[in-house]
Amino acid sequence: MTKVMFISSMGGHLSELSQLDFEDYDYSVVTEKTDASKDIKKKYKNKAHFLIYGTRKTPIRYFFIFIFNIFISLYLFLKIKPQVIVTTGTHTAVPMCYIAKLFHAKVIWIETFANITTRTLAGRLVYPIADTFVVQWEEMKKLYPKAKCWGWIY
Repeated sequence: MTKVMFISSMGGHLSELSQLDFEDYDYSVVTEKTDASKDIKKKYKNKAHFLIYGTRKTPIRYFFIFIFNIFISLYLFLKIKPQVIVTTGTHTAVPMCYIAKLFHAKVIWIETFANITTRTLAGRLVYPIADTFVVQWEEMKKLYPKAKCWGWIY
């Protein structure tokens, strides 16, 4: 059974990711730890793992959280040893995608449903290294020419 890590930030990105079928895989779920993520632990039990929540609205604090999350991501990758990373973004998933490439795991990036005409910062960072880059709108293929349009997750 393929080992897959599903990772995203909280909120809409995690909501999109949750629409995918995890059960066909030996999976783990990684997201940010917030009050809202308590339900994630209940739903996925020992398959749920957490990074520190951070927002770019507080740049100095976010910088240190982002650096710390890189180390947590490395730890989780080495502990779980996934063969594939599947993510709907955003900043939370970028370090994990680069770590995955370093260890020759596959990266599947699903660009958020919320963007139709602009590229996300995280998407721009992961696009060059993604094994499969998925957009949910056909219009996005103009911005990401190598992307595949698989339609909407919702």
